Amino acid sequence: MSSSVAIAVSGISKRFGDHQAVNNVSIEVPAGSIYGFIGPNGSGKTTTIRMIMNILVPDSGYIHVLGKASAADVRDDVGYLPEERGLYKKMTVRRVLRYYGQLKGKSAHEIDTAMKDWLGRLQLTDWMDKRVDQLSKGMAQKVQFIASVVSQPKLLILDEPFSGLDPVNAEALKDAVLEMRRRGTTIVFSTHDMSAAERMCERIFMIFRGKKVLDGTLEEIQSEYGHDTARVRTSGGAGILAGMASVDGVNDHGNYQDVKLNGDAQAFLQQLVQKTTVQQFEIRRPSLHDIFVRIARPTEDELRNETGGVR
Repeated sequence: MSSSVAIAVSGISKRFGDHQAVNNVSIEVPAGSIYGFIGPNGSGKTTTIRMIMNILVPDSGYIHVLGKASAADVRDDVGYLPEERGLYKKMTVRRVLRYYGQLKGKSAHEIDTAMKDWLGRLQLTDWMDKRVDQLSKGMAQKVQFIASVVSQPKLLILDEPFSGLDPVNAEALKDAVLEMRRRGTTIVFSTHDMSAAERMCERIFMIFRGKKVLDGTLEEIQSEYGHDTARVRTSGGAGILAGMASVDGVNDHGNYQDVKLNGDAQAFLQQLVQKTTVQQFEIRRPSLHDIFVRIARPTEDELRNETGGVR
């Protein structure tokens, strides 16, 4: 495995009973990058992360982490923020962070130096000797993040790091993640926040129904899906687009709509101005959100099956 690759996953699969959770997935995570994992709930995203972490063992295929055949061999160099948060609520912040640092084999001096740095960066210094159960949810989530980085890992795996955070705390945690990247840490970051993935990730991997469906830079992914999206704002709103022959799909944002076109954009605009007042018209590449929805949206057959054939 090349030193330029932090994680190499080749042909891994995982089945739970009759459910194929992950099916022949291969990826390479470049060292020093922020690599985004996206996918709908139940797609196999967390199962893949747990196999990389050696929490689960794949049925087939192999995984190399930081040049070793298992994350277990580099456990002290890997930080992990799980989706299911968990801190010892009766312990003080200082004791919790020292405990997590000691689990990774760090000295008291190394832990205290890193802990004070991160508590200062995330404006938690005054809470160092408070018990965890005295913290707000946002504070506790920032402490959980510090617990995953206090050992100064070479690889950091974050599962939904921004889930449930208000905008101020989400911004603080985003800055902390970028600081880790500046320090040379490779970051794998699982999220449902497509805008965060677009802004932060150098490469993006999407898993859907256990299979890899996207893997590349945002530029590569958007190029694959072309310039077939028009953002429109009209006095008629989304309703005016119904039944237009050149419209393949509409993502309604309320004040404007992103329209997937199947023909000439100028012809569509001419048809639109005959029906309504057009306030904005912009040809653009589909956003990561648009691409995600296109891939993951249920098919007509699936919707009929869910409703017992009633539409």
